[in-house]
Amino acid sequence: MADVKSGVNPLFLREEELRQGIELLFYAYRDFTAEPDAILAKHMLGRAHHRVIYFVGRYPMISVSELLDILRITKQSLSRVLSELVRQGFVAQQPGQRDRRQRLLQLTPKGAELERTLSESQRQRLARAYRAAGAEAVEGYRKVLAGVIDDETRAKRLHNRGSGT
Repeated sequence: MADVKSGVNPLFLREEELRQGIELLFYAYRDFTAEPDAILAKHMLGRAHHRVIYFVGRYPMISVSELLDILRITKQSLSRVLSELVRQGFVAQQPGQRDRRQRLLQLTPKGAELERTLSESQRQRLARAYRAAGAEAVEGYRKVLAGVIDDETRAKRLHNRGSGT
């Protein structure tokens, strides 16, 4: 198991330090998704559904093509997931105003409630970790995660915060 050391190691790029970082990401992701996974299972849904619910909630009226760009999955995969979410009443689709072929997605009230429920434990977990780490560490964490994300996504998504997609 990763041994989280206190203090700054000037040799943080050594193999063991990098492996500990990888291991911590695996454990963090496991624990970050555990409670939402249990909630999703009650609806016979999985993590792919969760990602769609999250991003449709985050960016109301997002187009299917924008969502495909964010998720980097095939149209076929998204179609399966989206069909189930629409069928269960979590997501609504409507045609675009300028291009009627475009499908715009938004959460229904039922979907918004599910998104809040799924995200609540994740928000609490992050808030707890942020409080314990302090502002400087939170900024460092954001820099590290942004550095892990590919250049195209970082340029397209992270520099346009607040402007939607």
